[in-house]
Amino acid sequence: MNFSIIGVAGYVAPRHLNAIYNLRHRLVAAVDPNDSVGLLDSYGFDIAFFTEIERFERHMDKLRHNEENRIHYVSICSPNYLHDSHIRMAIRGGANVICEKPLVINPWNIDRLSELAQESQQAINVVLQLRVHPLLIELRQKVQATETIHDVVLTYITARGRWYDFSWKGDKSKSGGVAINIGIHFFDMLIWMFGAVQSFKVHLAEDRRMAGYIELERARVSWYLSIEASDLPFAVVPGKRSTYRSITIDGEDVEFTDGFTDLHTLIYQDVLNGNGFSVDDIRPATELTYGIRTAELSPIDETAHVLLRNPDLLKEQFNKGIL
Repeated sequence: MNFSIIGVAGYVAPRHLNAIYNLRHRLVAAVDPNDSVGLLDSYGFDIAFFTEIERFERHMDKLRHNEENRIHYVSICSPNYLHDSHIRMAIRGGANVICEKPLVINPWNIDRLSELAQESQQAINVVLQLRVHPLLIELRQKVQATETIHDVVLTYITARGRWYDFSWKGDKSKSGGVAINIGIHFFDMLIWMFGAVQSFKVHLAEDRRMAGYIELERARVSWYLSIEASDLPFAVVPGKRSTYRSITIDGEDVEFTDGFTDLHTLIYQDVLNGNGFSVDDIRPATELTYGIRTAELSPIDETAHVLLRNPDLLKEQFNKGIL
């Protein structure tokens, strides 16, 4: 299969490049307005590269009727607000799509993409790598085997410097803000694991921090998201990790820090086998994050996130070895 990638200079692009390479497919074209893309040499020396999306679209159209050289899949790693536009372009060019999450920022854009996939008979796949994590698959099977309502605490802190505020990621109209930019894959995982959203509240809504409460069919979830380094329960050391990821279920720790290395490769293999995650798979999490982004703040009550009532809990968790 021939692949192209939009947003090849971005943070997540190497995971897509490695997946294409690991599965022995061919990268034939790449696009990014930034030209610091020397990493492409690790994947081939005949990859067409474009800094202008219009020239890439013309290139794709020229190849469209040549089965040997046409682009079969476009992998989209561009900024969030450009995803739906780039998906439409790929579909018009006769290619299937593999798109990083979030698929779109606003839920009403999903309807047209779903129609477009049906009309074109081309696949729009979204990367939901936590759904293929072996530990989480096993945990989901256990959860869904009973009718128990679980108490879940999700904490995700991934430190970002001040550059973040001045990039497209810091512009809520382009990234969707913290809830969608760093939270949507966790919200999707929770819905996938514990069932449909029944209700939700937002207790904290800042540019760099959010917290709230969600009731799902099988869980009561308190969640906290942050990109503030000062929220980390350990000192940041140059060259070391600056991410804290914790999920507890009924007080028991769920450790899934390991096992992330090849998840994109698993996603690509599923897509090529016809089992990728579709537009409709990401719809519930997209609707939830939109609701969180636009919700009025609720007063902190007994359902509020435990970290808001006890900020020392993070340090306690870390000292116990919860990662």
